[in-house]
Amino acid sequence: MNVLVLMPYLYDTVPGQRFRIEQWARILEPMGVRFHFVPFESQGLKQVLHAEGHHAQKVRELCRGIYRRVRVLGAIGKKWDVIFLYRELLPLGPPFLERMLARRGIPIVYDFDDAIFRPDVSEANRRFKWLRWSQKTGTICRLSAHVIVGNPYLRDYAFTHTERVSVVPTTIDTDAYTPKDNVGIRGLPVIGWSGSLTTLKHLRSFGPALKSLKKSLNFRLKVLGSRDFRLDGMEVESLAWNARSEISDLKSFDVGIMPLPNDAWSRGKCGLKALQYMAVGVPTVASPVGVNSEIIEDGKNGFLASSEQEWAEKLSLLVSDEDLRWRFAKEGRRTVEERYSAKVQAPRVLEIFERVGSR
Repeated sequence: MNVLVLMPYLYDTVPGQRFRIEQWARILEPMGVRFHFVPFESQGLKQVLHAEGHHAQKVRELCRGIYRRVRVLGAIGKKWDVIFLYRELLPLGPPFLERMLARRGIPIVYDFDDAIFRPDVSEANRRFKWLRWSQKTGTICRLSAHVIVGNPYLRDYAFTHTERVSVVPTTIDTDAYTPKDNVGIRGLPVIGWSGSLTTLKHLRSFGPALKSLKKSLNFRLKVLGSRDFRLDGMEVESLAWNARSEISDLKSFDVGIMPLPNDAWSRGKCGLKALQYMAVGVPTVASPVGVNSEIIEDGKNGFLASSEQEWAEKLSLLVSDEDLRWRFAKEGRRTVEERYSAKVQAPRVLEIFERVGSR
């Protein structure tokens, strides 16, 4: 089986792609599925997309990307059994290229793991919000042979446009993400957060809670995903994301946090941060928003926290109780192995490919 993957970002650079189709492909390729990845993004676009300014370069790189996309669609032949479309073909405008793609007659499996049908853009590109055209998600659902989504909230939206929907959660490679050796704390406790530049706003909004906690608990904040994150009055170690050191960086956390606002966009999140922490045996505290409440059973494999006081109490308890950290580390790892392992979920993706490819 030959699968053409049309995706927004460069290979091995963005969590959504890495922990969904890129990870599943590595498992399915030995089963006879051949994947060809074609990103919209170029190195030039990646360098400026989420940076302030650079408007002329952004426009230039976007135009080049659109030209490349049109050329790819024009060259699509019958060698492909399935086209896997992640999120969208273009980062702006209506779904005119998706309509062109559907007319090729090759079944489309459409995948999204965020509430991309809701308006949301990075701060650096706020003035171009009107170009996003988030309403095209429903049209792409209708054009597709099957839709894969990351959680029930996204499924409920997709169901309003098509009945051909499956929930396949974002998954972890449990062979690579192994548990750390111990949960002992040496020196200052490390409370860690991992994410992308577009989700740093959630950590910034959580700043007051961290400052409040600092009054009763001396700790160090470690941030993966930005080399220049700062928080007044707090010791912060911030690192850019690095594929080679990501797992060891995560293991350096004593406790992992995933704060989220309870809004429509966040309810579409797939809990990746929590799953990464749990996979490497890092005790986890998360906001009870969206799928987080399914991943974490409060008090069994992690903690859920809503109020500032609740966050402070549960983080302090984890830092002070090594037995509790051990229990959460073991139960969190078990949760990932049983329900969120790529080895468990990738065969479900293959079943979908085979079903739509045989039509």
